[in-house]
Amino acid sequence: MTTKQQEIIDALKAMPTIDVEEEIRKSIDFMKTYLKKNPFLKSMVLGISGGQDSTLVGKLAQLAVDELNSEAGADTYAFIAVSLPYGVQFDEGERQDALNFMQPSKRLTINIKEAVDASTLALLNAGITLSDFAKGNEKARERMKAQYSIAAMYNGVVLGTDHAAEAVTGFYTKFGDGGADLMPIFRLNKRQGKQLLQHLGCPEHLYLKVPTADLEENKPALPDEVALGVTYEEIDNYLEGKDVSKEAQEKIELLYTRSMHKRHMPITVFDNFWK
Repeated sequence: MTTKQQEIIDALKAMPTIDVEEEIRKSIDFMKTYLKKNPFLKSMVLGISGGQDSTLVGKLAQLAVDELNSEAGADTYAFIAVSLPYGVQFDEGERQDALNFMQPSKRLTINIKEAVDASTLALLNAGITLSDFAKGNEKARERMKAQYSIAAMYNGVVLGTDHAAEAVTGFYTKFGDGGADLMPIFRLNKRQGKQLLQHLGCPEHLYLKVPTADLEENKPALPDEVALGVTYEEIDNYLEGKDVSKEAQEKIELLYTRSMHKRHMPITVFDNFWK
């Protein structure tokens, strides 16, 4: 293992192996403790795509809320699962399966199409034509904006789904799905997330489905691994300290370096990025 690989593993708190029950407990306790230490908070909000990551975080959040309410002897806390389609989502059935698995306290649906199209048109009227990629980021940011509005009205915090295999590549939208208050599964890689879902009794098709971001209209349902140019198997192996091909290592480390700004708060004159 190279020094660079170890540096990245340490920065992302990645682990070569996990105790599944211990990691489930760790995430649940993390959310419970945060809410109890901030008594004005009564809810957690998460956008649900129907993919592995939001399914896992949503299930863990509901388990945390169930325990909090049991301890309080009242329905004091809520987990709010939000569907945020742009028009009609191609895998809507799987999103509903995910929601049925997590059994959230409250379900909301907000179609972001009208808001995104209005923003796109406003920019066009100013002479700025968004590329398909930029419009995809517009969708991600509109989704997060809506979640924060919901959290504001329900005294809540917004949950994120970032994990080590996503963080290392920066495969998320800055201030979009990368913007959240709590990241309950930060540290886990993709295969470890699958292990948690399997232990929690998740329907197999939800964690075995091909991961997609589904933001670009010209590339509908584009698999993450195609967009990244490296497989999650290789990424997970790298994060677990295993040997990977030279090509995979170079790609992962290039993605990590290029996306460094996404894992950092706004840069100031005291940071090294600008020098």
